[in-house]
This record gives sequence, C-alpha cells and structure tokens, in this order.
Amino acid sequence: MAAILRAAGLKVLVHDDHFAQNATDQEWLTAAGKSNWIVITRDERIRYRTAERQALRRAKVRAFLLAAQGDLRAETLAETLLRALPKIIEIVGKTQPPFIAKIWRDGKAALIDF
Repeated sequence: MAAILRAAGLKVLVHDDHFAQNATDQEWLTAAGKSNWIVITRDERIRYRTAERQALRRAKVRAFLLAAQGDLRAETLAETLLRALPKIIEIVGKTQPPFIAKIWRDGKAALIDF
C-alpha cells in the first residue's frame, strides 16, 4: 500500500520502519502526535480503548480509521485512501487535533466522536 501511495506523490511512513512490531499503541501514538504525523489505521477499536484514547488526546493525534475494510488487498486500500484524499486534506486543514475521522470504502470521510 505504501508504494502505491508514494507513487501517487504522497509522503508515507510505515509503522514498522520506526517502531518495533510489538510497540504499544500508546508508544507509537505519542510519537506520531509529537512528530505531527497523520495516522492512518485499520484498527477501528482504537477509539474505544481507554489507554489509546488518552494517548490520542494527549499527543494531539490526527487519526483516520479505515472503516470495515476487512482483508482487502493493499491496492484496494490505497485506492480508498486516494479517493478520500480531498476530504482528508479538508479535515486536516479545518480541524484542530486531536481528532479521529473515519474513511469508508467509497472514499467518504467524516469526523467521529471518541
């Protein structure tokens, strides 16, 4: 997926290039917030877990959840993100962190409560 997004001109950082595979969500979320990275994750449950919610808020993370993507191929996930890119850019430009937005398969994206 990262290669497809990079080929489309996006700067993409991959979790495993910066953190151990077993890094806690709190660890990498805190680092992402401090680095002002935009987080894209398939873990929809992250917004319900207390420690992760606190890390998102404290680090002022800007997070996008890929909703109900199942076991889709990297190409399909990348296409979904590229379809949603205008809305992602709009949300990032208009919304103070922390926030979580959801991206659906059709490319729609919207802020959600957490």
